[in-house]
Amino acid sequence: MKKLLLINPVGRRSGYLLTTFGTFSPLGLAYVAGATPDNWDVEIIDENFDTFAYKEADLVGISSFTSSINRAYELAALYRSKGTKVIMGGIHVSMMPDEALHYVDAVVIGEVEGVWKQVLKDFEAGSLQPKYQSPQLDLSKFDVLPRRDLLHPNYFWHSIQTSRGCPFNCHFCSVSKYMGRGFRQRSPESVLNEMAMIKGKNLTILDDNLVGYSPESVQRAKIIFRGMTERGFNKRWFMQTSINMTNDEESVKLAAESGCNIVFIGFESVDAGQLKSMGKSVNLKTGVENYKKVVDTFHKYGIVVVGAFIIGNDYESPAYYEFLSRFFLRSGIDVFQVTILTPLPGTEMMKTMESQGRLLYTNFPEDWAKYRFSYMVHQPEGVDILTVYKGMELLKSNLYSVPRYQYRLVKSLFNVHSVDRFVFSLRGNETYKRSWLGSHYHQAFAVGKQPELEVRT
Repeated sequence: MKKLLLINPVGRRSGYLLTTFGTFSPLGLAYVAGATPDNWDVEIIDENFDTFAYKEADLVGISSFTSSINRAYELAALYRSKGTKVIMGGIHVSMMPDEALHYVDAVVIGEVEGVWKQVLKDFEAGSLQPKYQSPQLDLSKFDVLPRRDLLHPNYFWHSIQTSRGCPFNCHFCSVSKYMGRGFRQRSPESVLNEMAMIKGKNLTILDDNLVGYSPESVQRAKIIFRGMTERGFNKRWFMQTSINMTNDEESVKLAAESGCNIVFIGFESVDAGQLKSMGKSVNLKTGVENYKKVVDTFHKYGIVVVGAFIIGNDYESPAYYEFLSRFFLRSGIDVFQVTILTPLPGTEMMKTMESQGRLLYTNFPEDWAKYRFSYMVHQPEGVDILTVYKGMELLKSNLYSVPRYQYRLVKSLFNVHSVDRFVFSLRGNETYKRSWLGSHYHQAFAVGKQPELEVRT
């Protein structure tokens, strides 16, 4: 029996990876294992928990994210030096296949399940091709189950995916290019049957937007919510959704009844001009003035709201950061993810920054390590980089300083009506606080220095 070794590389444990609450299992690798024929012995090495130790294998598969791609290439070099073929998949190499082929034997572009059996057949025949372009799968007929038995048991969250693709094209996001602009959905029955197999109490639904973007997709989500309740799953679960979910308040009610404890929403900005520049059309349609109404609707049903915001846009100012900080306290949002605008491979933003010569770190692949949402890797117009770092430090300091932090926590407890649900709010806040305290810019400011600044010549 041949041995397939799958590796989840982690270049540097920082940010959200510092806590189990902020870490999610590599479900993509579990899908690869699930699509592998039974005549292969499959093992997953997960550097979120495992200290890497070399193991013999006939074939190695490695996942890829931009921030950890150098670690992925390092592991690939180790196995290739010993004569072992290495295949890489995932979002980074799907956007940068030609770069990856300098370091691996083959690249799978897109969804691995559609081509994996052909990849293995070619490998066994000694005719492995450099590139495999997977078709976008019809998820209504999708029958591959991930090998959860191979995932590390220490994850707090157990993961499931029910849809792929996104019809929007936010300029900072590569999901629509990676998974397509069609919103492809598994049937509710398929989703519920898989959920019934998951033993853990805490569940995260990894879809970029579980509820979707059309009346039909909203109805599908409601069938799933009702099914979770009727089957008595009794899960405490987490989802990502768009700001417009509250347009159908019944969907929020049903989600809460089925055990939804947390929603993650990309608010991104409180400035309409910035939302337009980011391509965040759904937020513009709802309107910044209605953000608090959205939050209040989730709170009505006791759901913790994690709000994502981005800074580092053109023409931001200290006055904007002061305004944003005040908005944070007024908004009622329970947990804040505040990141720096980062042009990732495959995004419209990356194309724009490259064409305008505004990227500050271009020694690739080495510089990909800075493309992790905490570094300014591009030159914004109308604002200097130090101002952005100072703005980030101001926002985080105000979020986590005494007495504001304690005030936010008490307010969250009151809003979600439950100590059990509040624990998720507390753990989320502590996760993001720890990420801030470990950030390069905070540590620099703490000792009276400036964060690393790239000066273009």
